[in-house]
Amino acid sequence: MAIFFTADHHFGHSNIIKYEKRPFANSLEMDEELIKRWNEVVKSKDQVYHLGDVSLRNPKDTAEILNRLNGRIFLIKGNHEKSASKLESLTRFEWVKDYHFLKLPDKNMIAMMHYCMRIWDRKFYGAWHLFGHSHSNLKEIEGELAINVGVDCWNYYPVSYEQIKQKMNEKKLKIEGSLS
Repeated sequence: MAIFFTADHHFGHSNIIKYEKRPFANSLEMDEELIKRWNEVVKSKDQVYHLGDVSLRNPKDTAEILNRLNGRIFLIKGNHEKSASKLESLTRFEWVKDYHFLKLPDKNMIAMMHYCMRIWDRKFYGAWHLFGHSHSNLKEIEGELAINVGVDCWNYYPVSYEQIKQKMNEKKLKIEGSLS
């Protein structure tokens, strides 16, 4: 079982193609490609933490899309969850929360929220922060163990815990190097 993180799919949102310059002709093409890329990396028993803004489609269509996605999905609510929070979709999520603090067996700790935070639980003890919402519009915060997991930053794929761990280790080395 692997762990993945993602955000900001905006299934069915035609304007996100224009706003983010996504390389799709229309929302149907975008949706199909996002589903394909998700299922290329996520297997049925994998865990996926979705950090919000799943879909702008109607509840029925959103539920159909969610049922096509591999893995066990945990939703941290974003600001566009009207359809994802309807009964048709809710059964697809393991749980739905505003914020989640994940403690992993290797002792890493991750604060997850749709929005980027400046301060998070256990930040000063090395806890990481994962977020979405800002698409590709928020530069990495220098000296912070925080990463945007939105699809616009990861070539429209969910990002694995191993990828996050590698990037955080690189950031940590850079932070430690700047202190000496």
